[in-house]
Amino acid sequence: MSRHEQAVDRYFAAWNATDPEIRAKAVAAAWTEDGFYTDPLADVSGHDQLVAAIEGVQTQFAGFEFRPIGMVDGHHDIVRFSWELVSRVDGSAPVAGTDVITLGADDRITGVHGFLDRVPPA
Repeated sequence: MSRHEQAVDRYFAAWNATDPEIRAKAVAAAWTEDGFYTDPLADVSGHDQLVAAIEGVQTQFAGFEFRPIGMVDGHHDIVRFSWELVSRVDGSAPVAGTDVITLGADDRITGVHGFLDRVPPA
């Protein structure tokens, strides 16, 4: 598994961790201390804000998990991949997106630029 794929695996582990203690450890394993996440709905930085943002999404979409779509594409310290938010009950996926992440020297994420490709109607 490439370093790019490993970084994406850690990213999904953080987004899918439902236990608060495990989530905090997963965020620390995936992101640098000053790492950030930004998309059209969120702009957070640092482990505490990242943990809170993930918890907020999990609260809004209880019973859902993030899953990759397709292959991870990476070069140098940049990684691109797509994902969807899938119901564990019926398999529906109301949200999907594409993220571009940058990696630091230790292969943890320094930044995420997220794009929402599919969102539920308002």
